[in-house]
Amino acid sequence: LTGDQAATAKNSADAGGLIEEGKEEIMPGSDIRSPGELSAVERDKLLNTSIFARCTPEQKLNLINLYQESGVIVAMTGDGINDAPALKKADIGVAMGERGTQVAQEAAHMVLLDDALSTIVTAIEYGRVIFDNIRKFVLYLLSGNVGEILAVGVTAAANLPLPLLPLQILYLNMINDVFPALAIGIGPGHGHELKRPPRDPDTPILTNYHWSMIGGYGIVIAITILLAFFLAIRWLGMSTEQAVTISFLTLSISRLFHVFNMRDRTTTLFSNEIVNNPWVWGSLVLCFGLLLIAINLPFLAEVLTLVHPGVNGWVLVFGASLIPLIIGQIWKLFEKKLDLE
Repeated sequence: LTGDQAATAKNSADAGGLIEEGKEEIMPGSDIRSPGELSAVERDKLLNTSIFARCTPEQKLNLINLYQESGVIVAMTGDGINDAPALKKADIGVAMGERGTQVAQEAAHMVLLDDALSTIVTAIEYGRVIFDNIRKFVLYLLSGNVGEILAVGVTAAANLPLPLLPLQILYLNMINDVFPALAIGIGPGHGHELKRPPRDPDTPILTNYHWSMIGGYGIVIAITILLAFFLAIRWLGMSTEQAVTISFLTLSISRLFHVFNMRDRTTTLFSNEIVNNPWVWGSLVLCFGLLLIAINLPFLAEVLTLVHPGVNGWVLVFGASLIPLIIGQIWKLFEKKLDLE
């Protein structure tokens, strides 16, 4: 969409890969009528035209309105004063940083400092990666916290021994959970971000589906904690203090494994943005180390009311901790098959 001649518009569109075979028609601005005069057929023709030439600033603004009314996301680039209204109206107005006028830059949402249009693609990709990472960050933290709340709430309501103590929960929330979440937040993405259509700007970070996932993961984690706790008492014959240590370690390690459930549904278990993120592996090593310190450092173990779980205890901890990971990965298969999001 340009104010230049048709030949210039065609060459630019050809260089940008916008010309499809059989759809090389270029519509001049003289053929564009005002919105109030358009018939349904003319509206459809405008929406299906790839190249517009010799357009006035008013026509650019009208076309943006037309596309937005049809429910699409509109990006507009420009550098002149006459581009300012369209830049302001577009969902994403992009001005040139080197050759663009001050008016265009102030009206735009983004300014290309290098005037390279390819930078727009890079910005969109990084923006989508950042948004996805924020969503995974929140999903990871909230699902684990819901699991803690449910496990403690159910046992308290049933007047049973608590599987977790306040200082243990504080230790996990302040130290053990932070590093994997931060690692997720700086992940590089899965590389397929540009293959999906734009997200509705009104869509919240967490949709109803994501809230249901938080609840579902929280229930699974809570069941895992309670299962390990009561198996330690009934099956291994441990004291309440030892069983609390088992449930503490189970919650800790299951949440560390839970980080792999944050992968995108289009990826695989062994090749995804979580597995390929070195910060995730570093955070897991660090958190495992902090858990071992909490168990083996006498002063800290006394403060947190922890005892050594023994060989059978560790087997129970790791066995139970795999439950959320296994269920999460099975759910990912259903997500992919049913195209849920």
